[in-house]
Amino acid sequence: MIVLNVTYKCKPGMRTAFLDAIKSEGIDKCAREEAGNQKYEYYLSDSNPDEILLIEKWTDADAIEFHKAQAHFAKLGELKKEFVLDTLFDKFEK
Repeated sequence: MIVLNVTYKCKPGMRTAFLDAIKSEGIDKCAREEAGNQKYEYYLSDSNPDEILLIEKWTDADAIEFHKAQAHFAKLGELKKEFVLDTLFDKFEK
């Protein structure tokens, strides 16, 4: 299993708009429906109003590569250009 913690540092005041855009595009729903996905959940920081944590769990590296090739992954990249200043990744493997 591979766990990815993805921290989005949103542009000031844009966190809610970013999350709303993700949901309206169905990005989260599509990712959860992919083979090999075990978890895909967004969490809002209490201490930083411009930060979102995404926790993803995948069965293996092939599932992640498949995920990266999907249209909704590309759409997320487009949304990040509009709403996000920086993205930090932490990867854990079991």
